Amino acid sequence: MKKILEDIFDIGKTIVFVVLIAFFIRYFIFQPFVVDGYSMEPNFTDKEYLLVNKVTYRVGHPARGDVIVFDSPVDPGTDYIKRIIGLPGEKITIKNNSIYINDNSIDEKYLTPEINTYIQGDKSTKYEVTLGKDQYFVLGDNREHSSDSRVFGVLDKNKIIGKAWFIVYPWNIFGLVGHPSY
Repeated sequence: MKKILEDIFDIGKTIVFVVLIAFFIRYFIFQPFVVDGYSMEPNFTDKEYLLVNKVTYRVGHPARGDVIVFDSPVDPGTDYIKRIIGLPGEKITIKNNSIYINDNSIDEKYLTPEINTYIQGDKSTKYEVTLGKDQYFVLGDNREHSSDSRVFGVLDKNKIIGKAWFIVYPWNIFGLVGHPSY
């Protein structure tokens, strides 16, 4: 009987240890995220299952082109996925279907030609903002169908949950999320 109780106690300790490790990983290192909607197509699709790296920005800074998950500025408790376009201190201008950072046009290599005509509304529409300290400008890759910084304004760093890091599902694209070169 004593041996059975010792075995049950050992199993209980193991279960508690595993649950604590899982809790630590889930809340401090990686967070699962399911893409909901079409704002990041064709690079990320609806119902795609990702792991978000929550450590990267604790030791470093977000970079242009990073795909991030963040708490929505307009709907707290809802997480969004978008791409970082503008970094703190930069002037972002959108005009004539092009994005300019500090008056220099950027080449968005991750956008396919079909969706590269992405600015909502009339081509003559101009948008301009200068980012403050710890502020980012984010856009969805599918610009015609994205609620992003053009709608809700700049994103404060404290809203960022982490960087899209690993695609878990669908299986045919299982692997690390790539980073575009500019």
